[in-house]
Amino acid sequence: MTADTSGKGLLLKADSIADTFRNEVKESLARSSHPPKLVGILATSSAPSKFYADFTRKQCEDLGIEFVLKKTGAAENSELGEGEGAEEAIIEANEDDSVHGIMVYYPIYGAQQDHYLQQIVSPLKDVEGLHFKFHYNLYHNIRFIRPQSLTSPTVGSADVLPVKDDEPPPGAVKSIIPCTPLGVVKCLEHVAVYNRILSYGDRAYGKTVTVINRSEVVGRPLAAMLANDGARVFSADIDSIQEYTKRPRISVDATWQYHPRHVVHPTNLTLQECLALSDVVVSAVPSANYKVKTEWLKDGCVCVNVAADKNFEKDVRDKASIYIPAVGKVTILMLLRNLLRLSRYKEISVASGA
Repeated sequence: MTADTSGKGLLLKADSIADTFRNEVKESLARSSHPPKLVGILATSSAPSKFYADFTRKQCEDLGIEFVLKKTGAAENSELGEGEGAEEAIIEANEDDSVHGIMVYYPIYGAQQDHYLQQIVSPLKDVEGLHFKFHYNLYHNIRFIRPQSLTSPTVGSADVLPVKDDEPPPGAVKSIIPCTPLGVVKCLEHVAVYNRILSYGDRAYGKTVTVINRSEVVGRPLAAMLANDGARVFSADIDSIQEYTKRPRISVDATWQYHPRHVVHPTNLTLQECLALSDVVVSAVPSANYKVKTEWLKDGCVCVNVAADKNFEKDVRDKASIYIPAVGKVTILMLLRNLLRLSRYKEISVASGA
């Protein structure tokens, strides 16, 4: 955590945030009878994917988690095609009882075919939280589930359980959240964008957030999570801007404070107008050329860069009170946290005979 004395905002590295969850993972491992096994599937020659695989290995080794990297396609042999053998590797890991979690290093083919691969991963081993069951729960604000539901081929209202606080009701566990959006939320909790005095599920109330990028991996689930936590969210993509909120725009009944989950509205606001209103700006545009204009930012806002390349101009801290340049170290801890939870959920499912 660093700040200069020239009036600039705080530059906050992710290390201090990640350390909190690293300790949580260590404590969970200490209570476990055996360390879980994570399989990484690398099916591309992409340099960022290789870097992330090496980063995952290092984090697992430091914590005592067994990590096995399976290379297929171009990652295994330059003469093979990108992605070749990825589907078979996923199926093999699904069927291996010694494997507790699977992560695949995307992108491989592109959005549509990668989405297909994401659905092949068993929800009981999906540490990235990309399976449709977890996205369904997230978008419908279903926070707690019965572990047995992860072995069911369907989703629906039967999974809905009451939410009174952040502790699961009896017989329930927390649903798995996609690790990158969850990592961003944990960063925002750390810098007190979330108000812990407020009720669980409403702690972002009063905050206006712009999320730039509406991908199904980061942008859209993050916007939904923030809105389900009470924020007013502008979801900006290349061709449109949408507003996410769980509070009705006009309420004629004072007792009706919010919808059970977020609602999406069109908006006529420009990106510049959204940024001028926003207490928080999160950008996840996969382009080295894209930059959020500092002059458009609201004074004192919090800015979070999720993209591999910096999406903010170098003078971002002239306006931002806090700038978080990367969240990868928090994201990997969310992934390992998901791994430990899924390992426990599987034990519960097996014990129940599901």
